[in-house]
Amino acid sequence: MDFELSEDQRAFAATARSFAHSELAPFAAQWDREHVFPRDTLRAAGELGFCGLYAPERIGGLALPRLDATLVFEELAAADPSTTAFLTIHNMATWMLGIWGSDAVCERWGADLVSGAKLASYCLTEPGAGSDAGSLKTRAEWDGAQWVLNGGKAFISGAGATDVLIVMARTGGAGPSGVSAFVVPADAPGVSYGKQEHKMGWNSQPTRTIAFDGVRVGAEALLGAEGEGFKLAMKGLDGGRINIATCSVGAAQGALDAARRYLHDRRQFGQPLASLQALQFRIADMATELVAARQMVRLAAAKLDAGHAEASTYCAMAKRFATDAGFTVCNEALQLHGGYGYLNEFPLERLVRDTRVHQILEGTNEIMRVIVSRRVLQDDAGDAIR
Repeated sequence: MDFELSEDQRAFAATARSFAHSELAPFAAQWDREHVFPRDTLRAAGELGFCGLYAPERIGGLALPRLDATLVFEELAAADPSTTAFLTIHNMATWMLGIWGSDAVCERWGADLVSGAKLASYCLTEPGAGSDAGSLKTRAEWDGAQWVLNGGKAFISGAGATDVLIVMARTGGAGPSGVSAFVVPADAPGVSYGKQEHKMGWNSQPTRTIAFDGVRVGAEALLGAEGEGFKLAMKGLDGGRINIATCSVGAAQGALDAARRYLHDRRQFGQPLASLQALQFRIADMATELVAARQMVRLAAAKLDAGHAEASTYCAMAKRFATDAGFTVCNEALQLHGGYGYLNEFPLERLVRDTRVHQILEGTNEIMRVIVSRRVLQDDAGDAIR
């Protein structure tokens, strides 16, 4: 197995690193402090292809493998996990539209989404349907000419600031098989937004509830076939779990880099902190956990790219491990900074706050354990999960 990146992959990563240093790092603390949603910066990311990394060529996307996309997201997240996380959600929604959208929908939205001129939100979670997403209650009824949506969504990233919504709604009976997916203009009559949530982190992207009151969309708004919405949502989440795990890896790398610099610069008891073996050991453990998380994420991405039968299980394992490890590394880096790590003049407290939610969204890490354990305990799992 070759763990080395190709020249093209290194070039993608270098481009993303340069963009992160010039367009994200200088402003991330301000966006966090002032709750600024940086649309102009996201549009600039789109000009480099970062808004349609794995979206199909059908809508102008780069159609990159998920593995290549992780390289870009990791470099961006090292500077700003919050903005990068929104970018990954936008990529997921854009990919879904490009893969399963009608010709009319792709023509209307595709080019603008991959360029960053328009932005997308993914709408699955509801106030009473979080981990049990299959129990969602938002409904879409066919009235003979149009679909009519009624209900509500919660914890929607970008809500109120994006242009198009990928909405999962119930068109049939109870359970996952009764769910369909729709493309809904964010400003359609009947769509309204709640207050911007005050959050621990992720302050460079708004989070709001969305209400649908008699929202009408045409037949062309249906993604895939009726009743396939939950399946499509889960396919989106396989990639979404890799994406958010990658954001944790990137944030951890940024935190480790900051800690390394600080240990060389800071002197106590007449010597740099980097000369103290106890701190050397902590850095060694942080680096080891980070590399293990990175390799697990890349393995899961490769499984997804290959269409491996166990790709969903690997994505769940990678999400669980990398988001836990990433938060731990960021928290350890803050500890190594002592009191300075607690000040917002340093990036550590922001990295800790931004990575904490990664253990909750795209399926909580408890749900990731459910997914993995169910598969491992099946009779044929011995040869499958290796």
